Amino acid sequence: MRKIAYKPLVIALTAAMFSMNSCTKDFEEINSNPNNPTLVKAQYLLTSGLESSIDRYWGHRDRFERINIDAAELYMQHLTRNIYSNEGDDYTVSVAVTNNNWKGFYNDAQVNFQRIISISSPDGATPNANYVGVAMVMRTWVFSLLTDMYGPIPYSEAIQGTSATPIYTPKYDSQEAIYTAMLADLKTANSLLTVGGPAVAGDIVYNGDVLKWKKFANSLRLRLANRQAKKKPAESKAVFAEILGNSTTYPIFTTNADNAQLNCSAVLPSNNEWNQIIIQGGRTDWNLSKTLVDQMNAMGDSRITVYGNPNKDGIYQGHPNGLPDAIATTFLSSSSTIGNYFTKATAPEVIMTFAELNFILAEAAIDGDITADSDAYFKSAINASFTQYGLTPPAAFLTKLGTATKEKIMEQKWVALFGQGIEAWTEWRRTGLPKFPAPDARAVLNNDGVLPTRFTYSTNEYSLNKTSVEGGVTLLGGKDDMKTKLWWVE
Repeated sequence: MRKIAYKPLVIALTAAMFSMNSCTKDFEEINSNPNNPTLVKAQYLLTSGLESSIDRYWGHRDRFERINIDAAELYMQHLTRNIYSNEGDDYTVSVAVTNNNWKGFYNDAQVNFQRIISISSPDGATPNANYVGVAMVMRTWVFSLLTDMYGPIPYSEAIQGTSATPIYTPKYDSQEAIYTAMLADLKTANSLLTVGGPAVAGDIVYNGDVLKWKKFANSLRLRLANRQAKKKPAESKAVFAEILGNSTTYPIFTTNADNAQLNCSAVLPSNNEWNQIIIQGGRTDWNLSKTLVDQMNAMGDSRITVYGNPNKDGIYQGHPNGLPDAIATTFLSSSSTIGNYFTKATAPEVIMTFAELNFILAEAAIDGDITADSDAYFKSAINASFTQYGLTPPAAFLTKLGTATKEKIMEQKWVALFGQGIEAWTEWRRTGLPKFPAPDARAVLNNDGVLPTRFTYSTNEYSLNKTSVEGGVTLLGGKDDMKTKLWWVE
């Protein structure tokens, strides 16, 4: 169950942190105020960090915060807009969105995870290796989002503003260096996470199940190894071999029950963010993209019944991306809306699935990074994706699907990543797959018609950390715009 009352408590506790001086130990004990603690416990920091980061990744209820459905899901043509096409659908994204998410992922998520690591380490106030392991996994996941959205970012010197020797203008690290460090941190996290070890409270993802955190750590490590495989093949092959060669030490996802996701509540404020936006907020801005619907209809893919709602004529139909408002609004009655599964209050906010892991392994096999049956992993991925929604792949669909190829793997991965726009966008930028149809002749696209390849750096960085962000642009190897390609592009 997702938290209900933790959020205001965490805010209050965080605001109340201070140090007190006194004459004697007894005086301290007598005058301790339980309502003003000197230390926020790891369990509260964990709950706050988990919710803030996953909510932000998935949707975020506030306008100019929604980097997924107001940018990535539109770029990836899972969704399209019927109004406000200048909010993502025409290849734009407001400065407010990129600034707010840069700040939010660092300040709301990473600061909490870093504090957990500090207080739970062996020399911390409340040592607990399992808290350190969980926080390292989540810190790595958030860093992977940031570097995959922006490119070089503050990493090695980041989130040290309150350390003994504070760093207020952290340097930017290259993506290659960041990937090396993230892969190492996930390996360390796996070694720290001990089944039967100290308890983990405040865990609204796995409810304190340390084995599942180990599985997520290693599955995420495979995702990152796969992402960098064309740039660092030897290192990535070594990661694959190590993890797949020892399932006892390095467990990975084996069923959908292992999926990393925030299981939402029907009680406010812990609803699914899409429910907050679309149902409670009454927003009707999004429909299914014609690109996605046409592909799924052509394949006889029954997941369309979950991804969308039929229109007034009882059919599933999308409309093209990038249409100006005057045209897009004419599709309100004929274009399918987002499926009820995704807009209900209790819908999960998904980080990584068993299906995605199998797509990763299918690609690794077909690329020669592992020795395995690519088609077997491909079919496992398909089955896992359908099973995730209580469905079985139709026989006609499987017949049309045929045997695995790189193009089929990436196309079906794109379909399976519906809702996870940032991941789908990263995979498309990395591989150039799937191949999208030419834009509709009526579409009006910015960014010189180039589907965005990254987000621009926060304008606040140019004001507060100018030298470092300029160093980041140098590491980027191109302009700080939305057309420069990132390091892992194949």
